[in-house]
Amino acid sequence: MKALLTAAVLTATALPAAPVLAFDLANMTEDEKAAFGEAVREYLMENPEVLIESINVLEERRAADEVKNDQLLVENNREAIFNDGHSWIGGNPEGDVTLVEFIDYRCGVCKRVNPDLEKLISADGNIRWILKEFPILTQESDMAARFAISVQQIAGADAYKKAHDILMESRGPVNLESLTKLAGDLGVDSEQVITRMNTEEVSSVLRKNQQLAEQMRIMGTPTFIINGEMLRGVPADGLEGAVARARAAKG
Repeated sequence: MKALLTAAVLTATALPAAPVLAFDLANMTEDEKAAFGEAVREYLMENPEVLIESINVLEERRAADEVKNDQLLVENNREAIFNDGHSWIGGNPEGDVTLVEFIDYRCGVCKRVNPDLEKLISADGNIRWILKEFPILTQESDMAARFAISVQQIAGADAYKKAHDILMESRGPVNLESLTKLAGDLGVDSEQVITRMNTEEVSSVLRKNQQLAEQMRIMGTPTFIINGEMLRGVPADGLEGAVARARAAKG
């Protein structure tokens, strides 16, 4: 705080005659330090907006640094993010923008944003959509993710998407009874799907997604990666802006 106050005063020319380099706090006498501290206090009391402006600048710089760090994380993990070989790919597989979503079926925000996301992808027509199962909230999250992956491995991409849609819309419990019924509704062998849920084939997918999330410092859902930009949550103005930025960045 002392450094921040000092910077605010110096940059605001609280001491008009002396250049910044003339202030050597380490060599000040105790009386000089006391006088300088009093000058800082008086200036900030009379001009509190200077401190607010300084804090705002600091926050802007911090946010910019976080964006740069996230862009670097995306660049360093591109293959695992966009071409892992196991995640469901929908939308337009040849789209000019790729939108990756880390999901948890017990995540209220994931459920709430899903209809808008479906509309965006359908209306746009040129977005490659990748879903990454990332169950982090409850045991039910893990069961639902394992079920979806099992369905995909046994019955393919279309069956997976149907399971995904139903799990996203569901507000009921996730347990063996509900998942067995869901498998029947999907027209897949429920015993085969349930049995496969706890196999290494399914666990391997979750483990790889979790390792990627750890490397990307992803700790919540939904998290989106749209080409080179990572969004930790849903922007207040939706995802359209991020898609537009991704296209503009490609030129």
